[in-house]
Amino acid sequence: MMTNLNLALFHIINELAGKNYILDTAAIFAAEYLIYVFSIYLVFLWFMRSKYRQEVLFAVYASLLGLGMNFIIALFYFHPRPFMISAGTLLIAHAPETSFPSDHATLMFAISLMLLTFRDLRRAGAILFLLSFIGGLARVYTGLHFPMDIAGSLFVALFSTGLLLFLKRYLVPINSVLIVHFGNIVNKLHKR
Repeated sequence: MMTNLNLALFHIINELAGKNYILDTAAIFAAEYLIYVFSIYLVFLWFMRSKYRQEVLFAVYASLLGLGMNFIIALFYFHPRPFMISAGTLLIAHAPETSFPSDHATLMFAISLMLLTFRDLRRAGAILFLLSFIGGLARVYTGLHFPMDIAGSLFVALFSTGLLLFLKRYLVPINSVLIVHFGNIVNKLHKR
């Protein structure tokens, strides 16, 4: 039943693919390049809003932990991408590999969910969460993923964020050391 629901939802989302140039272009952009907005934002926070470096490190940890979990899942569970079973319309060429969960969506959801946990960054986290959803939807629209791949990514991101929040008191001192070392390196570079 879940497979039938997954396929039915995929066809509902993907059925417009290849029929509207503007919609296709927007979806391709979101599916491939929206992820860079997250990286750019974290780099901006790190260098331009240095008081948020702890938060940036936690967002990076959440994304790396999520991607690591995806790797482990892929070792034990293979789910074909839609184009591998001749389902829907494919707008972006991709290697025939497992689709569950989506690495793109996991990274985006993990960063946005982690930022949502910090009071000063909740607005940014909410915007990024919306962009994560749009990016995930675009990955389905373009034929790269099934809807359950994106749902699985959200679950992985929730788990990785929750685990890091549980370990937060142990990670904050480590982060502080890393931030101080980064500051020392920058100071040495400025003195040259």
